[in-house]
Amino acid sequence: MSHPFLVKDIAQQAGVSIATVDRVLHGRGGVRQHTVRRIEQAIRELETQRSQLGLSGRKFILDLVMEAPVRFTEAVRAALEAEMPGLRPAVFRARHHLVEVRAVANTVSLLDAIARRGTNGIFLKAPDVPDVTAVVDRVVRSGIPVVTLVTDLPNSRRLAYVGVDNRAAGETAAYLIGAWLGGRRADVLVTLSSNRFRGEEEREIGFRRALREHFPDLGIVDVSEGHGIDRATGELIRTALTNNPNIAAVYSIGGGNASIVQAFAELKRPCRVFIGHDLDADNLELLRSRRISAVLYHDLRQDMRTACVHIMRAQGALPKSVAPGASNIQIITPFNMPI
Repeated sequence: MSHPFLVKDIAQQAGVSIATVDRVLHGRGGVRQHTVRRIEQAIRELETQRSQLGLSGRKFILDLVMEAPVRFTEAVRAALEAEMPGLRPAVFRARHHLVEVRAVANTVSLLDAIARRGTNGIFLKAPDVPDVTAVVDRVVRSGIPVVTLVTDLPNSRRLAYVGVDNRAAGETAAYLIGAWLGGRRADVLVTLSSNRFRGEEEREIGFRRALREHFPDLGIVDVSEGHGIDRATGELIRTALTNNPNIAAVYSIGGGNASIVQAFAELKRPCRVFIGHDLDADNLELLRSRRISAVLYHDLRQDMRTACVHIMRAQGALPKSVAPGASNIQIITPFNMPI
């Protein structure tokens, strides 16, 4: 039983004699099974306490860098601020760099500036383009861990990705839309905020693959580059609806859902199924009013906690362990909204 603790400390934690602990640690037998389990539990408790002592007084400064609509960046900010107090005795502070649209050159300059100023870690949502990959590599080489959020940069030196399996999310959306349309021939409007984000691209790939395999009678009409901003997205949707009379459903990958619903209403077009992402304020209201069908959701607070744990491990404040997998995808309808 490998451990770094003194036998007397284990004995005290377990409430047994030193001789009993010594027998268990060296596998000599003659000890009741429930006592063995208590000693094993005592070692786990000591490991937890040691981690807590190591965190006591540790301060971590994080930089949250995101390019996304305000409704989503505010949801992420709120999730991070809600989780940070629960990470005590470590103390976290976050600096926020949140915009709806940011030129790649500005993202590069910002990340270089953060690296020069210093930080304990960066949470990043940015386009998967060569210049961003290169600056992430520079930042990591300088000793700063980077965790990608929602959309990944798999060809970079980033520490970890936190978020859903985006291809599985797209496949889930295809299943729901195909089942709800019930074999009807129709087109599905698929909206992206921008083609530059790998996460959105992977959702679309998963959606197309599942639709092609399971619902071949459904076509796809793509709309992109509205950046999830209501006005720009609404204009693109109105054009798509005017040019494509067979659109009967929506898979909104990139947001701007209130403007999409409004465009259907203005043109007096029915939308039989509408699947979106995330439980921001707009989507909560649209669900309550039954103007969208369902939202694919993952717990942002759990994501933020996972991201913080990655940073603490990278900084040596927590022991290394198996990294968690992708976040669970939940299907939220008007009847099971968590908030």
